[in-house]
Amino acid sequence: MSTRDVARPVLKWAGGKTQLLESILQRLPQTIATYREPFLGGGAVFFALAVAGRFQRAVLSDRNPELVGVYRAIQQDVDGLIARLTKFVSNEEEFYRVRATAPRSLVGRAARTIYLNKTGYNGLYRVNRSGGFNVPFGRYAKPKICDELNLRRVHAVLDGVELVVDDFENQCRLAQAGDAVYLDPPYMPLSKTAHFTSYDRHSFGLPEHQRLGDTFRQLAERGVCAVLSNSDTPETRQLYAGFDLEFPQVTRSINSKGSARGPVSEILVSNVPSRRRSKRAVSAK
Repeated sequence: MSTRDVARPVLKWAGGKTQLLESILQRLPQTIATYREPFLGGGAVFFALAVAGRFQRAVLSDRNPELVGVYRAIQQDVDGLIARLTKFVSNEEEFYRVRATAPRSLVGRAARTIYLNKTGYNGLYRVNRSGGFNVPFGRYAKPKICDELNLRRVHAVLDGVELVVDDFENQCRLAQAGDAVYLDPPYMPLSKTAHFTSYDRHSFGLPEHQRLGDTFRQLAERGVCAVLSNSDTPETRQLYAGFDLEFPQVTRSINSKGSARGPVSEILVSNVPSRRRSKRAVSAK
């Protein structure tokens, strides 16, 4: 078995796509010229497509430079990254010490991000308005800070992949017929008290979601296959009315109240009808 067969996401990511992966893959073409993922996150869809050999070229992007930096470090200097990660220990004092640092090197910043992701509360990536990481210590018993085998597998998969810090609209504008785009934005909040959308210092509110909806329609008009996931809200139903919609139930555990965690409805949007259309009636409110 080659290293390319078993590479998996390096980072834990709120809203990861493991539960929706099969549905997303069914909606994407079997053969893709250039695959673009403008909201990179944990990259689960990219890894699955890479293992299956379904694209000729891939461009992965996000407007969060720390996130893109993790993948660049794995791609460019996986040995140096592994050496850094093996020096970390998991305890509260070390966590806050590392959180307060600001490494200058690519590998140093990537190691910090991975460490905080593996040892911070719930695998959450959240920053304040100044861009400072502000997630508390997670108190895990034995977090795997350095998964050397997977890092080397990911290094192999990232060979030739373009990694870009950019806004989603700029990247989607480059997509052409024959390409495919998967869009996994910070989700539309389900309530007024839901604020887990601060993945960088810029907010992603309703105006950004509306801009994303316009971008999605433009991709369809240009003949670019596009798939998008989001929370199931009246706003998202309205934004994507007229497209092929599915409403899968997924389990999310990001809520700070344990009693509020559990199955929630999400929305999966495609500009190409899926092989398994949802039986649930679609309504735009």
